Amino acid sequence: MNQTAAVWLVLLVALVSANLPYFSSRILLLGPRRQPKAVGWRLLELLLMACLTLGLGFALEARMGQRQPQGWEFYAAGLCLFITLGFPGFVWRYLRRGRHQD
Repeated sequence: MNQTAAVWLVLLVALVSANLPYFSSRILLLGPRRQPKAVGWRLLELLLMACLTLGLGFALEARMGQRQPQGWEFYAAGLCLFITLGFPGFVWRYLRRGRHQD
């Protein structure tokens, strides 16, 4: 896999995984269903998905060559990007008009 394909793969995985906590009623996406699921669970799932996506990015980077060390700025910007990618799911879950009980 070339570098461009790896970047697009990580971005696509980040987009999907940032929205998964908002579309699932299950605890940690696999556990029992909760109606309604608390916001704290969704935030925990969002953080876990961000860590898994970061791990995928690190694995692809290590596979292509030497991993570069990153400072706190990289992680802060990555978390902000991940939260921004999850905005469509947030809007669908909390801001849509006339929402029904899912």
